[in-house]
Amino acid sequence: MRKPSKAATAHGGDGQLRIIGGQWRSRQFSFPMAAGLRPTPNRVRETLFNWLAPYVEGASVLDLFAGSGALFLEALSRGAGSALALDSNPSAIAGLRGHLQTLNCENGQLLQSDALVYLQTQAATPFDLVFLDPPFSQNLLLPACNLLEQHGWLAADAWIYTESENPPSTLGLPGNWRQHREQKAGQVYYALWQRSAQGG
Repeated sequence: MRKPSKAATAHGGDGQLRIIGGQWRSRQFSFPMAAGLRPTPNRVRETLFNWLAPYVEGASVLDLFAGSGALFLEALSRGAGSALALDSNPSAIAGLRGHLQTLNCENGQLLQSDALVYLQTQAATPFDLVFLDPPFSQNLLLPACNLLEQHGWLAADAWIYTESENPPSTLGLPGNWRQHREQKAGQVYYALWQRSAQGG
């Protein structure tokens, strides 16, 4: 697990993030640091959104472990039609609420909730793009993936992004998810998957 950088531990315990593309490119925000928080580094975000470039605009996005909100804000900056961010930390949600107000963004929604509890309800509408960057060593990734499938949270050809401490091939994710891309940054594996409506 990456330790917070010196920049992330400055500013009175707050971290700093910079939006790297889209309408809010180069805007910078602070966010409250918390145990287990691993903000997705700029270079990883840049790679991810290069992979997703044809699919973000107009997409409905779900960020289940929002943390700093870097992925959530980046997707909105790059034209996502709507985005919902969840986090169990009230400080994280409060910080993101302030960022949306600063940006005058009306298509981002926030919810303070435990992701696994939330996913046990039936989805009202499916999402096109889901970000899964949970705290490590808490057995959250695989249960979240299974609940996404079981309760109708994913569009037929949805894209799913994962970060994990173990290689993607060992995660045991749903059989109808096809791995599209994979890379490693430090001790973190990150991968992009595409769902097929047909079972695997």
